[in-house]
Amino acid sequence: MPRLEWPLHVVRRVVLATAAAVVLAAALWFGAGWLQDRNARCADGVVEMGPDKECVGVTDGAYVFAPHLDAVTRKIEEENRRVLAEADKEPYVSVAYFTSFTATSDDSNSAEGVRHELQGAYLAQYRHNRGDLAATPKIRLLIANPGSRSTHWKHTADELIARKGAPDRLVAVAGLGPSNEENLAAIRRLSDQGIAMVGATVTATDIQGIGTFVRIAPTNEDEAYAGAAYLKRRGISTAVVIQDVAQGDLYAATLGTAFTKAFQDGDKHRLVAERMTYDSSVSSAWQNELRYMPGQLCQQHPQLVYFAGRGQHLTHFLDALSNRSCTDQQFTVFTGDDTTNLTPEQLAHAAETGIEVLYTGLAHPDMYRTAPQAVSGPSAKNFQPGGLLDQWFPHDPREDGGALMGHDAVLAAAHGIQMAARWQGQVVGDAVARMFHQMDGTQQVAGASGFISFQNNGNPRNKAVPILRLSGKGQVEFVEVSAAEGKPPQEQ
Repeated sequence: MPRLEWPLHVVRRVVLATAAAVVLAAALWFGAGWLQDRNARCADGVVEMGPDKECVGVTDGAYVFAPHLDAVTRKIEEENRRVLAEADKEPYVSVAYFTSFTATSDDSNSAEGVRHELQGAYLAQYRHNRGDLAATPKIRLLIANPGSRSTHWKHTADELIARKGAPDRLVAVAGLGPSNEENLAAIRRLSDQGIAMVGATVTATDIQGIGTFVRIAPTNEDEAYAGAAYLKRRGISTAVVIQDVAQGDLYAATLGTAFTKAFQDGDKHRLVAERMTYDSSVSSAWQNELRYMPGQLCQQHPQLVYFAGRGQHLTHFLDALSNRSCTDQQFTVFTGDDTTNLTPEQLAHAAETGIEVLYTGLAHPDMYRTAPQAVSGPSAKNFQPGGLLDQWFPHDPREDGGALMGHDAVLAAAHGIQMAARWQGQVVGDAVARMFHQMDGTQQVAGASGFISFQNNGNPRNKAVPILRLSGKGQVEFVEVSAAEGKPPQEQ
């Protein structure tokens, strides 16, 4: 067979055409990827993720995750720019506030609650940078959103880890959302990277002993003991526990067990029936389960119903209980701090049932007015009428305690940063985390929610716990301050 030979000029044209085609294909491929990335990008450090195209990630305030966060986000951005502008005079580090800033009806924490947490976080930043607690190094406050139900926790955690070096110099993360498996996974990942963490509203008892993590919120067990002590003083002797058994809800899982342990002490205080359960993860069944429970309660005659479930489930249970057949029997319902996440409309609806509802909160502004020895006056005054938060964010109620908890979480991080900087040059996360274990005695955190020191497992020591009541008008009323050991710690 004769060999086919192409002229040299033809060969050159074929080679050039092939190379051009390859270059064009590569350009189109990279261009499409660049365009896709550009379209998915919400801002620096913030991208669209998931079927709902949530904007998740980390911002210094240049991006606003939700319109209702605009006022506080702008203040944070302004303060962060000021810190950078003066970096040649005073050193700085970064602290991130991590929670679901794009909360939906599927979240246990409400949009109002996370807004209040961020307001409190900004207050702590302001006090540390140029207020009554001014200290060095200064703090840039980053806003970290893992999305609704913290679905995109890994992306946001990795974004935070990438900011440990310059120019951000991230050393600590505060907030960390409610007690669920996603936030627990984020805590473990950040701890593995040596980043100090202060949980604000994490209460599940079994989230403890994790490397660099501490929390300012009382555990569910502490809340249960504080609530049981109040109920016993009130003369309640019989109770029934209703427990959500949904897998992955660490808050509900530990709350019922903790109250059972705290309340029972023989015949004087006892549970009159086996624990009643529902499963909120079975969407087609849990509301029906709650509707059948009042009939059983009518037969058991407990003085108290302890509801170990989320606030959004509580309202459905109250509706069912208000339609009970034994109308001559009166019931008191007691529950945990997730009730603070209910909206004003939900609280008003719950009050319409006419059933007395009490619960343990995480913090309340009235703690300062009725039990001033249990909280730090200089911190608590900022949350009173005419205080800094009232000046900055008027007409925004703070009875849910979110602002106080957000403030105290960042304040604890700032205190650790200041302590670490006192004896070393450059501050790093694991050094800040070690300082948490030195915060006792005169070094305890002077919080608006109570004085805070930490056990070796990261839990607060005997934290102050407010007992709250839902009034007939749907307003939150402060009852008293309790604690796991009876009385909360005071200033030393």
